[in-house]
Amino acid sequence: SSDLSGSITTPDVKLNLGGEFIKESTATTFLRQRGYGWLLEVEDDDPEDNKPLLEELDIDLKDIYYKIRCVLMPMPSLGFNRQVVRDNPDFWGPLAVVLFFSMISLYGQFKVVSWIITIWIFGSLTIFLLARVLGGEVAYGQVLGVIGYSLLPLIVIAPVLLVVGSFEVVSTLIKLFGVFWAAYSAASLLVGEEFKTKKPLLIYPIFLLYIYFLSLYTGV
Repeated sequence: SSDLSGSITTPDVKLNLGGEFIKESTATTFLRQRGYGWLLEVEDDDPEDNKPLLEELDIDLKDIYYKIRCVLMPMPSLGFNRQVVRDNPDFWGPLAVVLFFSMISLYGQFKVVSWIITIWIFGSLTIFLLARVLGGEVAYGQVLGVIGYSLLPLIVIAPVLLVVGSFEVVSTLIKLFGVFWAAYSAASLLVGEEFKTKKPLLIYPIFLLYIYFLSLYTGV
């Protein structure tokens, strides 16, 4: 018998992709021939998946900061476009304000957080329903945002109350000032010209709502 010798070499398979030849391995060729080439496909990165977290959650810090200034400085002479608080409502800003107000109300009364959030949600719903009954064109999300942002005056007076808490008369005046400040800021955004002579019917419950918020803070 004659001697048989030789070698088996792996064929090189090249793919032509856009004018460039790319060498393909035997395993890749085998999978493609058997109809399993889809296993080798690589998806391109979707730019939508690379968004920053704040953008993904629809949180605009500049917009929130502008709305905070609009609420804390409600005087028209300052030149702020305050209607943006009502016309462009968001959820995260008011929620942050409500949670911060809850945090400073925590001492000695841990159940107050759930009460404040509940009053914010259902108090805003009451104001919304009353506004709609009176003929106002306002959405629940707008009322929720305005009521939430307008808690900021109560947050501002909170450290002052800690200092003058022993002076009852001064403390009462500051509390009234804070409530009027918050109620005016909210009412000036929610009570539009469409209410005409019915404005007191909406301003009064807004004022009572902020008195209740303050009572939750002071523990009354």
